[in-house]
Amino acid sequence: MNAVFVSNYINHHQIPFCEAMEEVTGRNFLFIQTEQMEKERLRMGWKEETPSYVIKLWEEPERARKAILSCDVLLAGWAPEAESLVGERLLAPDKVTFRISERIYKDGQWKAVSPRGLVSKYRQYTRYAKKPYYLLCAGGYVASDFQLIHAFPGKKLRWGYFPPCRHYAPGELRKIKDEARKDGVPELVWAGRFVEFKHPEMMLRLAGDLKKRGECFHLTVAGGGDGEEAFRRALQEQDLTQQVTVLGLTSPDRVRSAMERADLFVFTSDAGEGWGAVVNEAMNSGCAVIAGNEAGAVPFLLRNGENGIVYESRRYDQLLAAVTGLLRDPGRAAALGERAVETITDLWNADHAARALCGVAEGILAGEGLAGAPKEGPASADPGAKPFVRC
Repeated sequence: MNAVFVSNYINHHQIPFCEAMEEVTGRNFLFIQTEQMEKERLRMGWKEETPSYVIKLWEEPERARKAILSCDVLLAGWAPEAESLVGERLLAPDKVTFRISERIYKDGQWKAVSPRGLVSKYRQYTRYAKKPYYLLCAGGYVASDFQLIHAFPGKKLRWGYFPPCRHYAPGELRKIKDEARKDGVPELVWAGRFVEFKHPEMMLRLAGDLKKRGECFHLTVAGGGDGEEAFRRALQEQDLTQQVTVLGLTSPDRVRSAMERADLFVFTSDAGEGWGAVVNEAMNSGCAVIAGNEAGAVPFLLRNGENGIVYESRRYDQLLAAVTGLLRDPGRAAALGERAVETITDLWNADHAARALCGVAEGILAGEGLAGAPKEGPASADPGAKPFVRC
């Protein structure tokens, strides 16, 4: 079996999965990059990388075309420049294609009534209902969106993003966290760009209220953007500079290092966050994650009260109560962090995802459909959870 993954550009979130696919397919794997990385991502510390399995569409268009049309299995991500080739491939009766997608109605499922939008989605998805065309749902509410347009009937599978999975010796993470504590002060981390749907303002409010309550803590904010200077000014005005450190836009490695030292990771994104790979990374780093329920990664990765805490997005009172409770119960926080590590290292990682997906693809090619799909984790049947409706 040979496989091709076509998407906008290769990055550190995709490389582990691509390397795993190379191994599982016996080096019969290509990644077709359709555009160059945005300058904003480069400012955030992302690196432009070109592993040996990468083809750049604009440099080798004919080779890329042949690969997309002839491979046994195609994974089609966000790649508008290659959509015509994906459509051409879907006309073939025996070619397996997986569409990787985040939500198509992040702003509200009411948009599904748009006639123009329905025509576009019919052309791209719905008309291929009887083809070997499957949906990899990169988020917990993706399946529900596609159900509205009657696309991929019975062919929706759980998926996501798989950043590097680190493996630690027994007790290693606990030692890192204990040594990093300054005078025994619990460490919190928040990471992301300062954009509206990530709600950095909630962390400013949280820090202020924790201080007013007399809680012992330190917060590291790994991120920046247009609102960074206003955030820093607010810290000074509220006398929070001793409790909060802002790293600004920084490299992924530095963010991971901050997570490894932290006890708690707070994730405040709403439905605008298609996935949220920082959740994978924080769980892998042994943090007790407190996350809003609207972001794509949360329904797949977190089990409330078992390997993290899930609150109703934008319910600040629930967020404050969850963080306060874990600050006052470090034993519970540590236990949640340990189970979070297990979730990533045992199930939600690139190696497991590649093996699971290739197993599913082999079953489809053999005429067995999804009979051999795993029961949980990547490439398992998506239950079709409905998103939260806000008035």
